[in-house]
Amino acid sequence: QVQLVESGGGLVQAGGSLRLSCVASLSIWSINNMGWYRQAPGKQRELVAAFASGGLTNYADSVKGRFSISRDNAKRTVYLQMSSLKPEDTGVYYCNLELYGRNYWGQGTQVTVSS
Repeated sequence: QVQLVESGGGLVQAGGSLRLSCVASLSIWSINNMGWYRQAPGKQRELVAAFASGGLTNYADSVKGRFSISRDNAKRTVYLQMSSLKPEDTGVYYCNLELYGRNYWGQGTQVTVSS
């Protein structure tokens, strides 16, 4: 059973920074498809940032230049560094991992950005 545990969310003022962490219950050395999604109240879950094959990264247009995804395979951890946060970044942030065609999700961590 794959488990993902997120942490690092919280309340921050606009312009501030947060770093989210996602620890996986399995080795991620060979897993390319991992990333972060978010869901704002009343909206659908959307991609924020993700790794893709070939070492590439994808970012939502709304976060380019402000957010950065990284990973530490030895710690089985994926990070999301968020800077210059805006109130519209508020939502629940979920870690995602795709393995053998199946998607796994963490429980989510709340990020609230006050204006």
